[in-house]
Amino acid sequence: MLVERVDLGDPSLHKELGISFFEERFPWLGGDLQTLRDTFVHENLPLDRGEEIKIAVPALSSGAADKGFLLAYLDLPEEISKTRALVLLLHGLGGSSRRLGLRRMACCFLNAGFGVLRLNLRGADPGRHLAGGSYAAECNSDLKPVLIRARQLSELLGEKVKSQKGSLPLLGAGISLGGTILLNACLGTNNSLQNDKPVLDGLVCTSSPLDLEDCSKSIERLRNRIYQNWLMKRLVRQTLADPFGISDREREALLTIGNKRTAQSIREFDSVITAPRWGYKDVDDYYLKASPLLRLCSDTSRLPPTLFLQALDDPWVPSEGVKKLARSHSFNNDSNLKIMLIKNGGHNGFHGIEGCWGDNLVQRWFSKYCV
Repeated sequence: MLVERVDLGDPSLHKELGISFFEERFPWLGGDLQTLRDTFVHENLPLDRGEEIKIAVPALSSGAADKGFLLAYLDLPEEISKTRALVLLLHGLGGSSRRLGLRRMACCFLNAGFGVLRLNLRGADPGRHLAGGSYAAECNSDLKPVLIRARQLSELLGEKVKSQKGSLPLLGAGISLGGTILLNACLGTNNSLQNDKPVLDGLVCTSSPLDLEDCSKSIERLRNRIYQNWLMKRLVRQTLADPFGISDREREALLTIGNKRTAQSIREFDSVITAPRWGYKDVDDYYLKASPLLRLCSDTSRLPPTLFLQALDDPWVPSEGVKKLARSHSFNNDSNLKIMLIKNGGHNGFHGIEGCWGDNLVQRWFSKYCV
């Protein structure tokens, strides 16, 4: 286990990747401004020309939603014959394949020669019309067909570039809750999907919650009221916009006379929507079973080489999760986990002097360890 502590000055992983220490870019100073930067700033990214791919997913075991499709977009480098790997890229809570931070990261991968499959999870726009229900931190029944399809695409790309291995590496990058979802997908399988292929050949989790209970408490702090209100508006809107309908109980829980939400917090939303839809007894059962931290602390054998990127000043996701993970593997030098725990950066911010330092870090790590 290698733990990178910029605040303690350990430069080893930076040297390996040829990347400088993170420095905040003015005026985006502090965890909140780092977090909010992509909300305030418009970037002139290339036009979204991703190829639409629909992936069939089964009905939820709880019966809360029928089978449907997830919508993904496949982006390939201009020189397809030189594609180095395929990256499955997942958004976070309330996000989508069209969010600025996710698209910018995808562009960074493309410029480095990676193909990218940007997935919209169940219920997220722009694939809201293709499947009923919503996603959860552990939605393995949805992720399994996605991973199988992604592996097939990596094999087809391998044929096009005439890879000696017969298939390009399949890598996973998860932003916030997207990283948690990918972790649970890796931990919840027998470490292979088809033809003895691993779930992923490499994984990066950026600002990803490992303990859902701690994360819920963090976002409910008074100082985070604006964040929580923003997230709740998006989640409630996505849920009510379900073209397949929602139950009377769910609608009543989300709305009251005057259009005021009764579900005022993420925990309340998970209690009335997420937990029952995905077959959990209650929200406590959901948070316990869908949090990957305890499993990660006891056994990481099912994970591919994995990098965790976390800022100490993240206002949404507490850093204690990755600290516990680091302590649990502190004497295991053969571990395939690497942790980049740094002082500043906010929640999926990491906006540095020369652009998004976090995006650059992820693509360099993929380039060195997984290709």
